[in-house]
Amino acid sequence: MSKKHNLLTIGQFAAMHGINKKTLMWYDEIGLFQPAAVNPENGYRCYSYRQSPVLETILLLRELDVSLTEIQDFMKNRSATNMKQLLSEKITDLDRSIMHLQAVRKTLCNYYQNMETLLTMDLSKISIVEKEERCLVTVDIDKNTSFEEEVERITAETEKYQLGRLHDASYGSMIPVASLQNGNFDDYTKLFIEIPFLTQKNGLHIQSGGTYLRAFHKGGWDKIPQRYKKLLDYAKEHQLILRGYSYEMGINENVIDCVEDYIVQIEIPVGNA
Repeated sequence: MSKKHNLLTIGQFAAMHGINKKTLMWYDEIGLFQPAAVNPENGYRCYSYRQSPVLETILLLRELDVSLTEIQDFMKNRSATNMKQLLSEKITDLDRSIMHLQAVRKTLCNYYQNMETLLTMDLSKISIVEKEERCLVTVDIDKNTSFEEEVERITAETEKYQLGRLHDASYGSMIPVASLQNGNFDDYTKLFIEIPFLTQKNGLHIQSGGTYLRAFHKGGWDKIPQRYKKLLDYAKEHQLILRGYSYEMGINENVIDCVEDYIVQIEIPVGNA
């Protein structure tokens, strides 16, 4: 390899770069990357070691999903300026893809945690848990908001934050603790969307970290008030102050077929009396 002026066969050059020699033949045919020499007697293609950086650039761009047309245009006008611009664009695209994969991973982890909870939970139990702060996108609703309007508002918010698919986020509803304490168990005022990896917090609802009261309800929504009454009794018995909002979120929609099997997780921030 010290004699860098020596020519390599197409097989040797392809093996050195970890590709199939048919790829080199195709690149030659479309005029993207041509051999250093062609044997006039047998038509065999030969390549120079000095061509390696150029081929590696092409392979890198292909790995970044740069189109052949873009690569051909770049190869015709190779310069540090054009290379910097092209790489800058692809780095931005790659960062976006990484963020999406991280969001998908977080969603999968949430699903996994929900399934683990389903397999170990005691539906009758009321527990105290510690939660980390999270930022939520919220939309306002009231008793007169129709289901169609709720869907429209959720859709508008997911589009605003460029959420690719609905499964990339977690959804739920919020009811003020004051409403619960006044016996208004259907006074839902917000729907929330937890979008992974939001880059800013301005205008978002901050669900504070700290101690929460957690319980579960299985079945239709008409029985949820009974569960809330037990939560209020538990808080009174243990001298806990409920504050802010109650956050409700379904945890088993993807594994059930009927509403009777639907399980809602209820979490309410608390403090000591």
